[in-house]
Amino acid sequence: MDLGIRGRKAIVCASSKGIGKGCAMALAEAGVSLVVNARNQDVLARTAAEIRERHAVEVQEVVGDVADPAIQKKLLAACPEPDILVNNNGGPPYRDFRELDRAAIMKGLTNNMIAHFELIQAVIDGMAARNFGRIINVTSLSVYVPLSGLDLSSAARAGLTSFVSGIARTVADKNVTINNLLPGSIDTDRLRRDIDPSVPEDPEAARQRKEQQAADIPAKRLGTPEEFGQICAFFCSVHAGYMTGQNIPIDGGKYVSAF
Repeated sequence: MDLGIRGRKAIVCASSKGIGKGCAMALAEAGVSLVVNARNQDVLARTAAEIRERHAVEVQEVVGDVADPAIQKKLLAACPEPDILVNNNGGPPYRDFRELDRAAIMKGLTNNMIAHFELIQAVIDGMAARNFGRIINVTSLSVYVPLSGLDLSSAARAGLTSFVSGIARTVADKNVTINNLLPGSIDTDRLRRDIDPSVPEDPEAARQRKEQQAADIPAKRLGTPEEFGQICAFFCSVHAGYMTGQNIPIDGGKYVSAF
C-alpha cells in the first residue's frame, strides 16, 4: 500500500533501536525524511547509516536525551516544520513504588509525559496551518493493564493519554491527528530486564525466556519492532486521517476487552 507520505518530514524520538528504530525504518520505507534521536552517538550513527542505505532518504541525527529542552531545540532546528512526530522514550526501570523518591518521580514524569507535551506544543500549530499532521505517542499497554513495578511509567503514560485526548479533537478539522500506540511485549532489550543488552544472549536461554514471556499472550509470541513500526507508519499515512484520539494496543491480544 502506498501510504501517501513520500517526501514528508518526521521527527522520531529515541529511535536508534527497538520500537523507535522500527518506526523510523517503516517511515523511511514509505519515503519520509527523518530526524532520528538517541543518547548513544555510536548506536544512533549506525542506525542512521542503515536507514540511508536501505531506503535512500535523508536522515539527520540529533544526539541526546529528548527530555532535555536543549535537545528538543536541536530536533526542531533540524526539522522546523515536521509533518510527523513520533514521541517515544524509555520508561523508568522496574522498581517498587516504595523506593521512589521525588527526584525519581519527577524524572519519570519528565521523560514519559512532560517532554512529549513540550514537543506537541512546539509542532501542532504549524501542522494545523499546513493542513497535515500526524502525532504518534508510544505509550504502553500498562496504561490499560497496570504492572506492579512499573507504576511510575503507567502513571506518566496515562497522564499523557488524558492530556492529548482533548487536544486531538481541537485540530481534527485541520487534518492533524494524535493517536497513541500501546506496545505490549515487544522483543526489545527492555524485556531482557537485568541482562546486559551489550552481551549476546545464549540462543537457547533467549528461546526459553521468550517462550516464557509469551505464554500468556494469545498470539503465543512476542511482537517485533518491525511490525510495530509498520503499524506506526500506517497511522502516519493519508489513509488514517479520520482516526484520532485513539489508544491502539499492539499486544498480540493480551488486553481483553470487547470495547
